[in-house]
Amino acid sequence: PSQADPTRAPEGVHLYIGWRNNGEVVKSPFRLWMGLRGMGVAPKGVDTPNTGHHHLIIDSKLPPANEPIPSDRNHLHFGAGQTEAEIELPPGKHTLQLMLGDKDHVPHNPPIVSKKVTITVR
Repeated sequence: PSQADPTRAPEGVHLYIGWRNNGEVVKSPFRLWMGLRGMGVAPKGVDTPNTGHHHLIIDSKLPPANEPIPSDRNHLHFGAGQTEAEIELPPGKHTLQLMLGDKDHVPHNPPIVSKKVTITVR
């Protein structure tokens, strides 16, 4: 799909942060578990219907839905198909939110995102 034609998202997909819990206080680095129901996880570049891979949005609003998700310290890509990760953040309050990207890191249509979770790193 081109940027004008994003990958269609099937109905009823649920993307979620399975662990860390909202309001949790953690020590850095910490483990993060990423969950997905109704679709499969596939590495970047793999063009299989109804699949995507995780992107973690940290302390940032969601990127535009019609262009590739940026890759920087606020937008972590899990293009190998990872469903858990070790995250290192400085002390303080942080927001975490997942966004699913297609084989080219472009959000699906409609975008598949998790609820935002706020944690505190001590």
